[in-house]
Amino acid sequence: MNLPNKLSLTRIILVPFILLFMLPIHIGSWEPVSWNQFIGEHGMLVAAILFVIASITDLVDGKIARKYNLITNLGKFLDSLADKMLVISVLIALVDLNRISAVWVCIIVLREFAVTGIRMLASAQGVVMAAKMIGKIKTVTQMIAITYLMFESTVVKIIHAIVASWSVTDITFVVETIGNVFFLVSVVMTVISGMDYLLKNLKYFNEKQ
Repeated sequence: MNLPNKLSLTRIILVPFILLFMLPIHIGSWEPVSWNQFIGEHGMLVAAILFVIASITDLVDGKIARKYNLITNLGKFLDSLADKMLVISVLIALVDLNRISAVWVCIIVLREFAVTGIRMLASAQGVVMAAKMIGKIKTVTQMIAITYLMFESTVVKIIHAIVASWSVTDITFVVETIGNVFFLVSVVMTVISGMDYLLKNLKYFNEKQ
């Protein structure tokens, strides 16, 4: 397995660790109190750092693959799979934490199902579709939005420490409003890229091919 594929695989491996630090543990009525307290106070910061590391592997693996001619069908598959696992898993966790609406996440997931379906149709005709530029832009906007959302609590603490006269409530409102804008931009780009994939690949729906 070449280096770009190892980086994509690393991104997949990081997903459960990110979720581990994002979400408190509840098994029936039992929960590890000390661990959940740590998660409540510091878990999101740890998860955000891991998410940034995972996002960096996404930026690096493609560049390495193109520079050293290491592009393979396995690499295209792993890169796409890793992106979807990372983004969708974290978004679902943010829904569970009541930070974002499930409606927007459903839109993103449905787009991924649609594009995956198009890729399957193309694959049946011997074509392996690599990520397009608009799809990469979509991924970047998602990564930026998610990273911001995960660092929000830390940003609030930093601003409050600098401007003590400003209440935490007011700071939180401003910080979360900015986060909402970032996230909505990523949703819009998700829809646009999905429509682009669909309109440019209608030929794969032709049963005569």
